[in-house]
Amino acid sequence: MPMQARDIEDLIRASFPDAQITVEGNDGVHMAAMVIDESFRNMNRVQQQRAVYAALKGKMDGTNGELHALALTTKAPD
Repeated sequence: MPMQARDIEDLIRASFPDAQITVEGNDGVHMAAMVIDESFRNMNRVQQQRAVYAALKGKMDGTNGELHALALTTKAPD
């Protein structure tokens, strides 16, 4: 079953409770998310994105994942 934007936001928020999170997309399969969180301050972009993907708890794993594609933007607050 495809994931909805709110489901994705809830998963990310569980790991990043103070983050500014925006999830867009309406097909339930190809989505985009922006996550801005202070915990990213000393991480490089790959580390930031790995942390967010880990928060998705396997929802993108393999061909049977509920979420096929997530365009992800991460950064620390300005």
